[in-house]
Amino acid sequence: FSACNDTETGQPLAFTLTASGKTCSQATLQLLDMAGGVLGQQKSLILADKEHFTREIADYFDGSHTMDILMPAPNQKGITERIATLEYRQMWPGYSVAETPFSFQNSDQKLRLIAQKDGPAGKETYIVFLTTSDRDAGDLLSKVFSKRWTIEEFFNREGDMAWNRASTFNLNIRYGRQSLALLAQAAIYRLRKNLPQSNSRWNAAMLSEKVLTNMEGDIRVKDDTIIITYYKDHEIL
Repeated sequence: FSACNDTETGQPLAFTLTASGKTCSQATLQLLDMAGGVLGQQKSLILADKEHFTREIADYFDGSHTMDILMPAPNQKGITERIATLEYRQMWPGYSVAETPFSFQNSDQKLRLIAQKDGPAGKETYIVFLTTSDRDAGDLLSKVFSKRWTIEEFFNREGDMAWNRASTFNLNIRYGRQSLALLAQAAIYRLRKNLPQSNSRWNAAMLSEKVLTNMEGDIRVKDDTIIITYYKDHEIL
């Protein structure tokens, strides 16, 4: 299961199911094509993980006019040795950034390898990222990549809405189940906006128990709109 989520809202944009025979790169490229269909010509920055650090994925973004990528780099010897010798720019005491050109083996593609250095002198720690974006390195690392946590919050909060387990190995049934989960997710996202702030952060299981279970009302579809009518108000509504 691979998914692409919006880091501003946490909501899913697209998902795909893969077999064990597919590599991470193959599954990711399929997902990126789907996400590109949703995003259109909107300029987007994709935040990824270390498993996406491959030449195939980097080539995809290098050839894209609408999407860039920012992802952590693995702790490879050649990378760690290089970043230790760079000249770092201090952003604030105890935190500085640097960058250097990078190319995958047997590739002429020029990418940016950017690094952050944390901690006092003599006890520094380094974290390295690869990007195709031309945005300032300090902004990418200190302001942008932290939004990656929004995706983790989504799966922690909404996992019970069919995202945290597979009920069958039948691919068609699983696609159908996840497609319905996307529809439910869209409706619940709108519902959360109308709940008191203290209740809107409930996870999916709690929201189902407190709001949707034993409800008195009906659900109808008019054109492209799902209309939910309560005949008896719940306490929090």
